[in-house]
Amino acid sequence: MKLKVNKLKGSGDASIAVNETVFGAEFKEALVHQVVTSYLAAARSGCQKQKTRSEVSGGGKKPWRQKGTGRARSGTSSSPIWTGGGVTFAAAPRSYKQKVNKKMYRGAVRSILSKLVEEGLLVVVDKFEMKQPKTKDMKELLKKLDAEKALIVCEEVDQNLFLSARNLVGVNMIDVHSVDPYNLVNNAKVVMTEGAVKKIEEMYA
Repeated sequence: MKLKVNKLKGSGDASIAVNETVFGAEFKEALVHQVVTSYLAAARSGCQKQKTRSEVSGGGKKPWRQKGTGRARSGTSSSPIWTGGGVTFAAAPRSYKQKVNKKMYRGAVRSILSKLVEEGLLVVVDKFEMKQPKTKDMKELLKKLDAEKALIVCEEVDQNLFLSARNLVGVNMIDVHSVDPYNLVNNAKVVMTEGAVKKIEEMYA
C-alpha cells in the first residue's frame, strides 16, 4: 500500500510504499484497550502507605482496667476505632504492572497505526527541519498540514525542533524510539516524517 507524502517546502505531493502488515492491519479494539491500560497502570507509582495497628507507635499497655470504670472495654490505643490508631485495611506499597508480552504490544501498535491511516489521522511529511528555534514557524507548518494539535514523530528530535514545538498547546514531539500505544491514541493527529515511517516499518513488520 502507499501513503501520501506532504512536502513542507516546494509544491506537489509524493507517495511512499509501506508494509500493509504494519499500516493496513485489522483493528483489534480489545487488544489496544488492554495494552494502553497496562501502559497507564505501569506508570502508577504504587507508593501509598498507611499504618496498621501493629505499626502504630504505642498501644502496648491496656488503657484502663476491664471492669468497673463505666467505659467500654479496650485493650489497646492502637485499635482502628481509636483516634490515632491504625487503619483496618491499610494501603501498602504495591506494583500495578500488568503483563503484556511482546507479540501483544507489537500487535496493538500495528492496530493503532492502521486505524490512523484508515481515518486519515496519520500525516506523512518529507522531513522536519528548523534552522533556528521558532514557535511561529512550527505553528504555520502544522496549520498548513491541518494538524495544529498533533503528535510529531521524527527520526531524531534536535534542539531546534524541540524548542519550536514545546510551547504549542496540544503538540508533542518525540523520536521514533519513543513511540508507544498511549502516545498514538492520546493525540488528535499523528505527523510522521518519511524516515520515521520507514523506521517504524522496520521495527514492527
